[in-house]
Amino acid sequence: MKNAHHDPADHSRTCQPHAGESMIDTLWFPGLLLIAVGVVGLAAIVAAAAYGHPQWVLPLALITGAVVTAGGGLIALEHRRVLRVERLWQSEHPDTGHRHA
Repeated sequence: MKNAHHDPADHSRTCQPHAGESMIDTLWFPGLLLIAVGVVGLAAIVAAAAYGHPQWVLPLALITGAVVTAGGGLIALEHRRVLRVERLWQSEHPDTGHRHA
């Protein structure tokens, strides 16, 4: 889909404009990557505790928590941007009759 980063909602082919949003809009991938790093961090916390290195558990937990929170925040911000773009599109095309959040 051309210019998906400018308007990731699919207005022409479906009445569900957010269907497939995660595949069309790739600007949320950094947040997903941070969450994946957080999952690896969680595995590192379990491994540190299992191998008897309790001094690593707290720092890893703090870093992992921060990374997962940042990833979730980036995904939430991107979704808000998509909703803002959709509201702008709806205000420019009032005759379509599509009204979504």
